[in-house]
Amino acid sequence: MDRLILMRHGKAERHAAQGGDFERALAERGRQDVALIASALAAEGLAPDLVLVSAARRTRETWEAAAGAFPGATAQVLRNLYHAEAQEVLAAVREADAPAGTVMVVGHNPGLHDLSLRLAMGAPADAGEMTKLRGRFPTATAAVFDIDASGAPRLARVFYASEHGGHGGE
Repeated sequence: MDRLILMRHGKAERHAAQGGDFERALAERGRQDVALIASALAAEGLAPDLVLVSAARRTRETWEAAAGAFPGATAQVLRNLYHAEAQEVLAAVREADAPAGTVMVVGHNPGLHDLSLRLAMGAPADAGEMTKLRGRFPTATAAVFDIDASGAPRLARVFYASEHGGHGGE
């Protein structure tokens, strides 16, 4: 793997009509923000080859809203990414065993934010990007990590929907 992208799902409805938290749908604002972030990533040449998606409805719908920007990507829906902690997300990435290319995870907080912070602390990064990452990880945020030949990650960029004409937010 050459790159890892951790993307939080878009803004979701507060309550599902039925099925509880797992079945919360993506709000229209969430769809728009996700499409903006996906377009921004694609414009920067940051297209995933493999996408690991939490099985929750809002994350599956996030991937559906983003997929058009990444026509060459293959997606896998994983139940164990639903509200996964940082170590569980990292384990899923390692189990995917993507030998080269870019892996994206579409998941939830606090696991994605925690993992992003842990990965970012391991190598020097742009001070502005670190400040953004430390501050918050709102819906439709993507943190991009370059992976060196030894497997060490380095924070390359943080994408907020609000910086690309969207809303973002919790």
